[in-house]
Amino acid sequence: MLRFAKGKPKTRLGWLVLNLGLLVTPVIISAPVEAAEKIYISYGPIEFSLPIAALEVYATVGKVEPSLAFYAGYIKPEEFKQLRQVLITPIDVTPVAIAQFLYSPQGEIVLQRVGEVIQTKARQPGFYAIRAALIKAAFKPEGLTILNVLQEFPTYGIRINSQRGFEIIDDLSKLIQQTQMTIAAVEQASEQEAAAQTERGLSDLSLDLRQPGSVSYTKQTITFDDLSRRREFPVDLYLPEPPREGLAPVIVISHGLGSERKTFEYLARHLASHGFAVAVPEHPGSNADQIQALLSGLAKEVAPPSEFINRPLDIKLLLDELESSFKGQLNLQQVGVLGQSFGGYTSLALAGAEINFEQLQKDCAPLNEDTLNISLLLQCRAFDLPPQDYQLSDQRIKGAIAINPIASTVLGKSQLSQIQVPLMVVAGSDDTVAPALPEQIQPFTWLTTLQKYLVLLKRGTHFSTLAPSEDDVPLPEAVVGPDPTIAQEYMKALSLAFFQTYIAGKSEYQAYLSAAYAQSLSQELMPLSLLTILEPLVREKAGL
Repeated sequence: MLRFAKGKPKTRLGWLVLNLGLLVTPVIISAPVEAAEKIYISYGPIEFSLPIAALEVYATVGKVEPSLAFYAGYIKPEEFKQLRQVLITPIDVTPVAIAQFLYSPQGEIVLQRVGEVIQTKARQPGFYAIRAALIKAAFKPEGLTILNVLQEFPTYGIRINSQRGFEIIDDLSKLIQQTQMTIAAVEQASEQEAAAQTERGLSDLSLDLRQPGSVSYTKQTITFDDLSRRREFPVDLYLPEPPREGLAPVIVISHGLGSERKTFEYLARHLASHGFAVAVPEHPGSNADQIQALLSGLAKEVAPPSEFINRPLDIKLLLDELESSFKGQLNLQQVGVLGQSFGGYTSLALAGAEINFEQLQKDCAPLNEDTLNISLLLQCRAFDLPPQDYQLSDQRIKGAIAINPIASTVLGKSQLSQIQVPLMVVAGSDDTVAPALPEQIQPFTWLTTLQKYLVLLKRGTHFSTLAPSEDDVPLPEAVVGPDPTIAQEYMKALSLAFFQTYIAGKSEYQAYLSAAYAQSLSQELMPLSLLTILEPLVREKAGL
């Protein structure tokens, strides 16, 4: 049984809610209505039907009715056996959680997309019928199962619009193919760059930047209260102990949607052990508590549009407060910022990119029905903000790392090109939430800053760099990716090299920001590539 964690959901649940959006929404339980008896599969003039009762018999007792045997001949035997388990495996999610998500703006978009394929017998979009079936199924004693959803569909028949389904599959196949070609081109270019660097005889790369440093540090938690925004949030501070000679360089880490401060604690401790003062705020409108509030019926959406403003402002306030409270200890005129996913957006905004309302108008009014980019469900919420210059950038930020950032629409080309500080963009080839091609690789080509680095984790996902916690929702490897400690070790080494070079001012670390060093770190389970420029040939292969 797939279970949502008891208590506060952590780390990956925000985007998991979006990915599991096909399994949620409410209706009022009322008198019995007509229930589906058959599934109709149509493609143009051709139509097949399958009695739902035949699926029920197979799922409950394992007997294959003649009407089901016809279809079984087209499925591999092992897959047909798995079908039985798939039909009756419950998903432990409450009706309230279902209701809250699919009545949110993001949830309704998901329902609209699914309703194009799953329709009523009369060929009408299945939006409301799907919602009704899901909530009624969730009230069943055995919980929400696919079989229950089929049985509770409130029309005589369920029509699968195969033509529309194949169109979506075809679009997905094209995106996957283009992404694979791009990944291969990036890897090849990185290998060539590494070979050239080796021939030139780069500086000695004998340091293992994955290892902790020798600096002792203390951890303390401070709560900041911004009265003007009526916003209170905690910050974990990792400070060198005893205070180092001179001012300690400062790094701020911004977590992703539905996450919390502990997500990147491993990285905060690593950087602190090398002499950095590290501040890790928790953003209250888009953290784990926000997702819990959504699932409990206390919030209406995954994250309110105001989070696109509040997140950067949280960090600006944090820097102001540190400047007054730790005067003479911290160098707050030379700050680095690192963020993942929504935190990646936060990093880019602080580094110089403002919200791009012109691009939001193009991409979100309305949202392209054919998009396969899940991150746009969140990015397009910014379109509801009053269009104005929010002045989210901060001159104290002198370098930024954006891991799996969401930025193609909310920031767009014209704003990303405004960033002039050193920048590292990290992408995972198997990221289905913020796909590498539209959200990281293509935006990398829009950057004009001279110091820019594209890092690619092959087989990396949206969750590869995140440290799990005890309360995490258990996810399969297909979602999380290979051993996440590999990606975490990469982040330790590359973020240390980046921040030592551009925030601490230690130029001897710049040699580690190279394709050759990335190649030396690379592990077979999750190959690592680094590029400083996408040559025209690479862009041509990628269709950029």
